[in-house]
Amino acid sequence: MPQLEVDGAALTYDDEGPRDGDGTPLVFVHGWTADRHRWDHQVEHFSVERRVIRLDLRGHGESGGSGSRTIGELARDVLTLLDHLKVDRFVLIGHSMGGMIAQTIALGHPERVERLVLVNSISRMTYSRGRGLLMTVSTLVPFKLFVAANIQRAFAPGYPREEVREHIRASSATPREVVMTCYAAMRDFDVLDRVGEIRVPTLLVHGYHDVQLPVKQMLRMAKAYPDAVVRIVDAGHELPVEKPAELTAALDRFVTA
Repeated sequence: MPQLEVDGAALTYDDEGPRDGDGTPLVFVHGWTADRHRWDHQVEHFSVERRVIRLDLRGHGESGGSGSRTIGELARDVLTLLDHLKVDRFVLIGHSMGGMIAQTIALGHPERVERLVLVNSISRMTYSRGRGLLMTVSTLVPFKLFVAANIQRAFAPGYPREEVREHIRASSATPREVVMTCYAAMRDFDVLDRVGEIRVPTLLVHGYHDVQLPVKQMLRMAKAYPDAVVRIVDAGHELPVEKPAELTAALDRFVTA
C-alpha cells in the first residue's frame, strides 16, 4: 500500500478508481480505533466509476505515528494527503471521530468540500453527570478492558458475537497512547455553535441504537445545519459494518443527486 510521510508518521492510504471518472472524488475517513477497511463495501461500490481515497489515520491500522492531541491535527493530516494527491475539491465522508475530522475540514476549508456526509457523528460530546462519571472511571480500568467495553457497546443488540470479538481484537491492536489521546481529543471536540457556517449539502446518517453518540445528540446538531438530510438506520454505532449495503445505498443517492 502507498504511504506518505507526514510530520513523522507514515500514513497508509488507498487511491482507487478512474482519475477521469464521473463525479468529484470521494474521501472516506474512519473513526476511533478503526482503520480504512471500515469502508470496504463503499469503496468497492464507488471505485468502479469514480476516484475514491481513504487512509489509516496516524497510529491506526497500517499507519505509523503517535496519537494526535486534537481533531484539528488529524484534519491537517488528511488535507496534507489530499494536497499530495492533488485533489483540490472532494466529497468528504466521515464516521464517528472521522466525522469530527470532516466537520473541521469543512469549517476551515469550505471551498474544497463539495458535499459532506457524517456517519454516526456529532459536533459536541455531551454527557449527563452519571455518564460523565462512568466515562471517567472507564479510563482507569485495564486498557484492553477499556477498549473491549467501548467496542462491545458500539454494536446494536443481536450483532454476531464473533464479529464483535474480531473488532475488539483489531481495536485492541491500536497503541494505547493513540487510543487514549484520540479519546481525549474527541471529548474536547466542540463545534456545535459553528456548524451553521457549513453551507454545503450535508447528509447525516445515524444508527438508531447508537449509545456511543446517541441519536438525540445528532438531531440537536442537525437543527443547526442549513442544508442537511437526516437518515436513521436500524443499527448501532458501527453503521459501516453493521449495515454496509444500506449505508452505501444512502451515500449513492446523496452523492449522485
